[in-house]
Amino acid sequence: MVGSFLNVCVYRIPLKESIIKPPSKCPKCKKLIKPWDNIPLVSYLILGGKCRHCKEPISFQYPFIELITGMLFAFAFLKFGLSLSLLLGLFYISVLTVVTFIDIKHLIIPNKIMYPAFIFTVVFVLINFIYNQTLPLIGIKSPFLPIAGFLAGGIFLFIVTVVGEKVFKQEVMGGGDIKLAAFLGIFLGWYILLALFLGFLFGSTVGVILVLLKRKGRRDLIPFGPSLALGGIVTLFFGLKIYEFYVGLWMIQ
Repeated sequence: MVGSFLNVCVYRIPLKESIIKPPSKCPKCKKLIKPWDNIPLVSYLILGGKCRHCKEPISFQYPFIELITGMLFAFAFLKFGLSLSLLLGLFYISVLTVVTFIDIKHLIIPNKIMYPAFIFTVVFVLINFIYNQTLPLIGIKSPFLPIAGFLAGGIFLFIVTVVGEKVFKQEVMGGGDIKLAAFLGIFLGWYILLALFLGFLFGSTVGVILVLLKRKGRRDLIPFGPSLALGGIVTLFFGLKIYEFYVGLWMIQ
């Protein structure tokens, strides 16, 4: 059901609508969606991808987000087990999922998402340190790593943004991307550097492909949030293994 709620967030937050009420409804005919028509993935398949009332096709985004969310939540459970770190990991995944699809559709990362996410994260990390003294998602014992990650992510992307605007004479990234990098840094500590590297790698690859396919021009804006979020997800699950692999290569030499 979390995937369904994230779909609501993706649709309503850019429109500045409440994510609590009214209940979900068809965007075209405005009929309320019954609970049995809102079961993740299952209802989409049973209804043949169409609204029960007006037969308007349901965007594939809805089952896709539900599927991706379910898979990532399952991976998080396998990684963290039943723990406080699992709850924080699920929150991390949820924020990145919503940010990704809003940025793809609207080229924005709303403050309505990032500011509450910052507050929740800081409070949770502080509480966790009091009892555990460990950075939850990467298992490193240091009270300063979230601060270092926050500053490293935010400041680095801010510098990239300023320099990019001077060089290309146009906006290259928005303030939302900077906030997202800082948010990732709180969770990942110094692993934010890996997430940023992967984000730029994914973003560059997507940009080149879109230009080659003539879906975008060289000076068109391409959302960076999804690439940065993907870098954050990969780092969450595989950051330590990537680091060990990299160190192993140097030791071989």
